Amino acid sequence: MHTVAVLALDQVVAADMATPIEVFGRARLADGRRPYRVQVCAATPQVVSETFTLIAPYGLEALREADTIVVPGCSDQAAPPCPEVLDALRAAAAAGTRIASICAGAFTLAAAGLLDGLSATTHWVAAGRLAELFPLVDVRPDVLYVDNGQILTSAGAAAGLDLCLHIVRRDFGSAVAADSARLSVMPLEREGGQAQFIVTARPPVPQGSLLEPVLSWVEDNLAEEVTLAAMAGRSGLSERTFSRRFREQTGTTPLQWLLRARVRRAQLLLETTDDGVERIAAQAGFGSPTAFRERFKRVVGVTPRSYRSSFRTSAS
Repeated sequence: MHTVAVLALDQVVAADMATPIEVFGRARLADGRRPYRVQVCAATPQVVSETFTLIAPYGLEALREADTIVVPGCSDQAAPPCPEVLDALRAAAAAGTRIASICAGAFTLAAAGLLDGLSATTHWVAAGRLAELFPLVDVRPDVLYVDNGQILTSAGAAAGLDLCLHIVRRDFGSAVAADSARLSVMPLEREGGQAQFIVTARPPVPQGSLLEPVLSWVEDNLAEEVTLAAMAGRSGLSERTFSRRFREQTGTTPLQWLLRARVRRAQLLLETTDDGVERIAAQAGFGSPTAFRERFKRVVGVTPRSYRSSFRTSAS
Protein backbone atom coordinates (compact mmCIF):
# COMPACT_ATOMS: atom_id res chain seq x y z
CA MET A 1 0.00 0.00 0.00
CA HIS A 2 1.23 3.48 -0.94
CA THR A 3 1.58 5.80 2.06
CA VAL A 4 0.73 9.49 1.67
CA ALA A 5 1.82 11.83 4.45
CA VAL A 6 -0.04 15.13 4.58
CA LEU A 7 2.10 17.66 6.43
CA ALA A 8 0.00 20.05 8.52
CA LEU A 9 1.71 23.24 9.65
CA ASP A 10 0.34 26.02 11.84
CA GLN A 11 -2.20 28.18 9.99
CA VAL A 12 -2.76 25.40 7.45
CA VAL A 13 -5.49 26.12 4.91
CA ALA A 14 -8.28 23.65 5.62
CA ALA A 15 -9.25 23.06 1.99
CA ASP A 16 -5.64 22.46 0.94
CA MET A 17 -5.25 19.85 3.69
CA ALA A 18 -8.61 18.19 3.05
CA THR A 19 -8.05 17.75 -0.69
CA PRO A 20 -5.28 15.10 -0.54
CA ILE A 21 -6.94 13.42 2.45
CA GLU A 22 -10.19 13.00 0.50
CA VAL A 23 -8.75 12.15 -2.94
CA PHE A 24 -6.18 9.62 -1.76
CA GLY A 25 -8.31 8.35 1.11
CA ARG A 26 -11.28 7.59 -1.15
CA ALA A 27 -9.35 6.19 -4.14
CA ARG A 28 -10.14 2.56 -4.90
CA LEU A 29 -8.89 -0.08 -7.27
CA ALA A 30 -11.12 -2.08 -9.61
CA ASP A 31 -11.50 -4.83 -6.98
CA GLY A 32 -12.47 -2.30 -4.31
CA ARG A 33 -9.17 -2.29 -2.42
CA ARG A 34 -7.77 1.00 -1.17
CA PRO A 35 -4.42 1.78 -2.82
CA TYR A 36 -3.39 4.57 -0.43
CA ARG A 37 -2.88 4.94 3.30
CA VAL A 38 -3.17 8.61 4.34
CA GLN A 39 -1.43 9.92 7.45
CA VAL A 40 -1.67 13.49 8.75
CA CYS A 41 1.58 14.51 10.43
CA ALA A 42 2.97 17.65 12.03
CA ALA A 43 6.01 19.04 13.79
CA THR A 44 4.02 19.53 17.02
CA PRO A 45 1.16 17.55 18.61
CA GLN A 46 -1.28 20.40 17.98
CA VAL A 47 -1.68 22.46 14.80
CA VAL A 48 -3.48 25.77 15.13
CA SER A 49 -5.30 27.39 12.23
CA GLU A 50 -7.57 30.41 11.98
CA THR A 51 -10.70 28.29 12.48
CA PHE A 52 -9.70 25.07 14.26
CA THR A 53 -7.07 23.23 16.24
CA LEU A 54 -5.89 19.88 14.92
CA ILE A 55 -4.46 17.00 16.95
CA ALA A 56 -1.96 15.42 14.58
CA PRO A 57 -1.75 11.63 14.99
CA TYR A 58 1.77 11.44 13.51
CA GLY A 59 4.97 13.43 13.92
CA LEU A 60 7.68 14.27 11.41
CA GLU A 61 8.98 10.71 11.62
CA ALA A 62 6.08 9.78 9.31
CA LEU A 63 7.83 11.63 6.50
CA ARG A 64 10.63 9.09 6.57
CA GLU A 65 8.21 6.22 5.91
CA ALA A 66 6.01 7.95 3.34
CA ASP A 67 6.02 7.21 -0.37
CA THR A 68 4.48 10.61 -1.10
CA ILE A 69 4.43 13.79 0.98
CA VAL A 70 1.86 16.51 0.36
CA VAL A 71 2.44 19.99 1.78
CA PRO A 72 -0.75 22.10 1.93
CA GLY A 73 -0.64 25.87 1.90
CA CYS A 74 -0.78 28.07 4.99
CA SER A 75 -2.41 31.45 5.49
CA ASP A 76 -0.53 34.74 5.20
CA GLN A 77 -0.34 34.90 9.00
CA ALA A 78 1.75 31.74 9.22
CA ALA A 79 5.29 31.90 10.55
CA PRO A 80 8.08 30.51 8.35
CA PRO A 81 8.44 26.73 8.64
CA CYS A 82 10.72 25.65 11.45
CA PRO A 83 14.16 24.17 10.70
CA GLU A 84 12.99 20.70 11.76
CA VAL A 85 10.32 20.71 9.04
CA LEU A 86 12.73 21.90 6.37
CA ASP A 87 15.35 19.34 7.39
CA ALA A 88 12.74 16.54 7.30
CA LEU A 89 11.64 17.55 3.81
CA ARG A 90 15.23 17.73 2.57
CA ALA A 91 15.96 14.29 4.01
CA ALA A 92 12.85 12.85 2.39
CA ALA A 93 13.77 14.38 -0.97
CA ALA A 94 17.31 13.01 -0.69
CA ALA A 95 15.82 9.57 -0.05
CA GLY A 96 13.78 9.82 -3.28
CA THR A 97 10.36 10.44 -1.72
CA ARG A 98 7.86 12.14 -4.00
CA ILE A 99 6.88 15.55 -2.60
CA ALA A 100 3.98 17.70 -3.75
CA SER A 101 2.65 21.08 -2.64
CA ILE A 102 -0.78 22.64 -2.90
CA CYS A 103 -1.17 26.40 -3.34
CA ALA A 104 1.12 28.30 -0.94
CA GLY A 105 2.72 25.02 0.13
CA ALA A 106 5.21 25.83 -2.63
CA PHE A 107 6.76 28.42 -0.29
CA THR A 108 7.65 25.65 2.16
CA LEU A 109 9.24 23.54 -0.58
CA ALA A 110 11.13 26.59 -1.85
CA ALA A 111 12.35 27.42 1.66
CA ALA A 112 13.75 23.89 1.87
CA GLY A 113 15.58 24.44 -1.44
CA LEU A 114 13.60 21.72 -3.17
CA LEU A 115 12.44 23.97 -6.00
CA ASP A 116 15.81 25.49 -6.91
CA GLY A 117 16.35 25.22 -10.66
CA LEU A 118 12.86 23.80 -11.21
CA SER A 119 9.62 25.11 -12.65
CA ALA A 120 6.91 25.52 -10.03
CA THR A 121 3.54 27.14 -9.51
CA THR A 122 1.35 28.48 -6.75
CA HIS A 123 -1.82 30.57 -6.59
CA TRP A 124 -1.49 33.37 -9.16
CA VAL A 125 -1.96 35.99 -6.41
CA ALA A 126 1.22 34.74 -4.68
CA ALA A 127 3.29 33.93 -7.77
CA GLY A 128 5.11 37.26 -7.85
CA ARG A 129 6.07 36.98 -4.18
CA LEU A 130 7.33 33.42 -4.70
CA ALA A 131 9.50 34.57 -7.59
CA GLU A 132 10.81 37.53 -5.60
CA LEU A 133 11.69 35.52 -2.50
CA PHE A 134 13.16 32.55 -4.37
CA PRO A 135 14.85 33.76 -7.58
CA LEU A 136 16.26 30.29 -8.34
CA VAL A 137 12.72 29.00 -8.91
CA ASP A 138 11.14 29.28 -12.37
CA VAL A 139 7.68 30.40 -11.24
CA ARG A 140 4.89 29.66 -13.69
CA PRO A 141 1.73 31.49 -12.62
CA ASP A 142 -0.31 30.35 -15.64
CA VAL A 143 -0.62 26.60 -14.99
CA LEU A 144 -2.69 24.41 -12.71
CA TYR A 145 0.21 22.21 -11.69
CA VAL A 146 3.81 21.38 -12.55
CA ASP A 147 5.14 17.82 -12.48
CA ASN A 148 8.93 17.65 -12.26
CA GLY A 149 8.88 13.92 -11.56
CA GLN A 150 9.83 13.76 -7.90
CA ILE A 151 8.72 17.30 -7.01
CA LEU A 152 5.25 18.58 -7.94
CA THR A 153 3.48 21.86 -7.23
CA SER A 154 -0.07 23.07 -7.82
CA ALA A 155 -1.89 26.36 -7.98
CA GLY A 156 -4.62 27.38 -5.58
CA ALA A 157 -8.02 26.04 -4.61
CA ALA A 158 -9.38 23.45 -7.06
CA ALA A 159 -5.97 23.06 -8.72
CA GLY A 160 -5.02 20.87 -5.76
CA LEU A 161 -7.68 18.45 -6.94
CA ASP A 162 -6.18 18.43 -10.42
CA LEU A 163 -2.76 17.64 -9.00
CA CYS A 164 -3.99 14.84 -6.73
CA LEU A 165 -5.95 13.22 -9.58
CA HIS A 166 -2.85 13.50 -11.76
CA ILE A 167 -0.84 11.66 -9.10
CA VAL A 168 -3.49 8.92 -8.87
CA ARG A 169 -3.33 8.51 -12.62
CA ARG A 170 0.47 8.29 -12.50
CA ASP A 171 0.31 5.64 -9.81
CA PHE A 172 -2.62 3.46 -10.87
CA GLY A 173 -3.76 4.48 -14.33
CA SER A 174 -6.58 6.45 -15.90
CA ALA A 175 -9.41 4.12 -14.84
CA VAL A 176 -8.65 4.50 -11.13
CA ALA A 177 -8.11 8.24 -11.56
CA ALA A 178 -11.40 8.60 -13.44
CA ASP A 179 -13.22 6.82 -10.63
CA SER A 180 -11.57 9.15 -8.11
CA ALA A 181 -12.60 12.13 -10.21
CA ARG A 182 -16.22 10.97 -10.21
CA LEU A 183 -16.14 10.59 -6.43
CA SER A 184 -14.86 14.17 -6.22
CA VAL A 185 -17.48 15.36 -8.75
CA MET A 186 -14.58 16.67 -10.79
CA PRO A 187 -13.61 16.16 -14.45
CA LEU A 188 -10.41 14.16 -14.76
CA GLU A 189 -9.09 16.75 -17.20
CA ARG A 190 -10.64 20.19 -17.16
CA GLU A 191 -11.01 22.05 -20.42
CA GLY A 192 -8.02 24.28 -20.51
CA GLY A 193 -5.58 21.53 -19.62
CA GLN A 194 -3.18 22.78 -16.97
CA ALA A 195 -3.86 26.53 -17.11
CA GLN A 196 -5.22 28.98 -14.61
CA PHE A 197 -7.42 31.74 -15.98
CA ILE A 198 -5.40 34.93 -15.80
CA VAL A 199 -7.18 38.04 -14.59
CA THR A 200 -7.33 41.05 -16.87
CA ALA A 201 -5.87 43.41 -14.28
CA ARG A 202 -2.22 44.35 -14.65
CA PRO A 203 0.14 42.70 -12.14
CA PRO A 204 1.16 45.11 -9.38
CA VAL A 205 4.32 47.17 -9.83
CA PRO A 206 5.93 48.98 -6.88
CA GLN A 207 4.68 52.56 -6.73
CA GLY A 208 7.28 55.01 -7.98
CA SER A 209 9.20 52.27 -9.74
CA LEU A 210 11.03 53.14 -12.95
CA LEU A 211 8.89 50.45 -14.55
CA GLU A 212 5.64 52.38 -14.12
CA PRO A 213 6.08 54.74 -17.11
CA VAL A 214 7.58 51.98 -19.25
CA LEU A 215 4.70 49.58 -18.64
CA SER A 216 2.15 52.33 -19.21
CA TRP A 217 3.80 52.98 -22.56
CA VAL A 218 3.71 49.27 -23.36
CA GLU A 219 0.01 49.08 -22.52
CA ASP A 220 -0.65 52.05 -24.83
CA ASN A 221 1.26 50.47 -27.70
CA LEU A 222 0.33 46.79 -27.60
CA ALA A 223 -0.89 46.88 -31.20
CA GLU A 224 2.60 47.99 -32.34
CA GLU A 225 5.90 46.15 -32.38
CA VAL A 226 7.38 46.39 -28.88
CA THR A 227 10.94 45.18 -28.39
CA LEU A 228 13.16 44.67 -25.39
CA ALA A 229 15.49 47.35 -26.76
CA ALA A 230 12.62 49.86 -26.93
CA MET A 231 11.51 49.10 -23.36
CA ALA A 232 15.06 49.36 -22.01
CA GLY A 233 15.63 52.58 -23.95
CA ARG A 234 12.61 54.22 -22.38
CA SER A 235 13.92 53.31 -18.94
CA GLY A 236 17.39 54.69 -19.66
CA LEU A 237 19.01 51.36 -18.83
CA SER A 238 20.91 48.76 -20.79
CA GLU A 239 18.88 45.73 -21.89
CA ARG A 240 20.71 43.51 -19.40
CA THR A 241 20.19 45.83 -16.42
CA PHE A 242 16.60 46.51 -17.40
CA SER A 243 15.85 42.77 -17.65
CA ARG A 244 17.41 42.11 -14.24
CA ARG A 245 15.52 44.90 -12.50
CA PHE A 246 12.32 43.97 -14.31
CA ARG A 247 12.45 40.42 -12.98
CA GLU A 248 13.29 41.65 -9.48
CA GLN A 249 10.20 43.86 -9.42
CA THR A 250 7.67 41.73 -11.29
CA GLY A 251 8.87 38.14 -10.97
CA THR A 252 8.96 37.65 -14.73
CA THR A 253 10.87 38.76 -17.84
CA PRO A 254 9.95 41.79 -19.97
CA LEU A 255 8.96 39.67 -22.97
CA GLN A 256 6.85 37.31 -20.82
CA TRP A 257 5.15 40.36 -19.30
CA LEU A 258 4.51 41.75 -22.80
CA LEU A 259 2.95 38.48 -23.93
CA ARG A 260 0.66 38.37 -20.92
CA ALA A 261 -0.24 42.04 -21.37
CA ARG A 262 -1.35 41.19 -24.90
CA VAL A 263 -3.31 38.22 -23.64
CA ARG A 264 -4.95 40.41 -20.98
CA ARG A 265 -5.95 42.90 -23.67
CA ALA A 266 -7.39 40.07 -25.74
CA GLN A 267 -9.30 38.76 -22.72
CA LEU A 268 -10.84 42.18 -22.16
CA LEU A 269 -11.87 42.47 -25.81
CA LEU A 270 -13.34 38.97 -25.81
CA GLU A 271 -15.36 39.78 -22.70
CA THR A 272 -16.63 43.21 -23.76
CA THR A 273 -16.84 43.40 -27.57
CA ASP A 274 -18.26 41.53 -30.55
CA ASP A 275 -15.01 41.88 -32.49
CA GLY A 276 -13.84 38.84 -34.41
CA VAL A 277 -10.59 36.97 -33.82
CA GLU A 278 -8.77 38.78 -36.62
CA ARG A 279 -9.52 42.24 -35.22
CA ILE A 280 -8.74 41.23 -31.64
CA ALA A 281 -5.45 39.67 -32.74
CA ALA A 282 -4.46 42.96 -34.38
CA GLN A 283 -5.59 45.14 -31.46
CA ALA A 284 -3.66 43.01 -28.98
CA GLY A 285 -0.49 42.99 -31.08
CA PHE A 286 -0.38 39.39 -32.25
CA GLY A 287 1.14 38.82 -35.67
CA SER A 288 -1.74 36.79 -37.06
CA PRO A 289 -5.02 35.19 -35.98
CA THR A 290 -3.27 31.81 -35.98
CA ALA A 291 -0.47 33.07 -33.71
CA PHE A 292 -3.10 34.68 -31.49
CA ARG A 293 -5.10 31.46 -31.08
CA GLU A 294 -1.97 29.42 -30.33
CA ARG A 295 -0.53 31.90 -27.83
CA PHE A 296 -3.86 32.53 -26.13
CA LYS A 297 -4.53 28.84 -25.61
CA ARG A 298 -0.98 28.26 -24.37
CA VAL A 299 -1.25 31.02 -21.76
CA VAL A 300 -4.93 30.84 -20.74
CA GLY A 301 -5.53 27.16 -21.43
CA VAL A 302 -8.64 27.46 -23.62
CA THR A 303 -9.33 28.81 -27.08
CA PRO A 304 -10.45 32.44 -27.50
CA ARG A 305 -13.89 31.17 -28.47
CA SER A 306 -14.21 29.06 -25.30
CA TYR A 307 -12.98 31.93 -23.16
CA ARG A 308 -15.55 34.31 -24.66
CA SER A 309 -18.29 31.75 -24.08
CA SER A 310 -17.33 31.40 -20.41
CA PHE A 311 -16.53 34.99 -19.49
CA ARG A 312 -18.56 37.24 -21.78
CA THR A 313 -20.25 39.92 -19.67
CA SER A 314 -24.02 39.96 -19.76
CA ALA A 315 -24.02 43.66 -20.65
CA SER A 316 -22.14 43.14 -23.91
